[in-house]
Amino acid sequence: MRILGLDYGDRRIGVALSDVFGWTAQGLEMIERKREGDDFRRIAELVKEHEVEAIVVGLPKNMNGTIGPRGEICMAFAEELRQTLSMPVHLWDERLTTVAATRTLLEADVSRRKRKLVVDKLAASLLLQNYLDAHGK
Repeated sequence: MRILGLDYGDRRIGVALSDVFGWTAQGLEMIERKREGDDFRRIAELVKEHEVEAIVVGLPKNMNGTIGPRGEICMAFAEELRQTLSMPVHLWDERLTTVAATRTLLEADVSRRKRKLVVDKLAASLLLQNYLDAHGK
């Protein structure tokens, strides 16, 4: 059972994919959000191509656990995905995943230019791995 993890942002969506056993998450790609609807089309293509059975969307909560404006946007995105693709879409607390991804890339001495290209994909991988670990069998 493959699961797709999405780190939703204003300009980019980081994408990660689980292995067939649902044990590990790997960064897959980054979707640039340039034109309306292109992101949904690309996600639908990935779902079909990789035989994805569920999607996990990162839910950015405030540090006190409340949901702010950014979280509301992600919830609306997840609901639209659920309706468009007719499949399970789960929200998962993604607090600090982008911070952790950036820190990991800094520690690996990745250049600023290269960090920008992979940070969203790495953040998606971290949030999906956290989800898989919490729901492991």
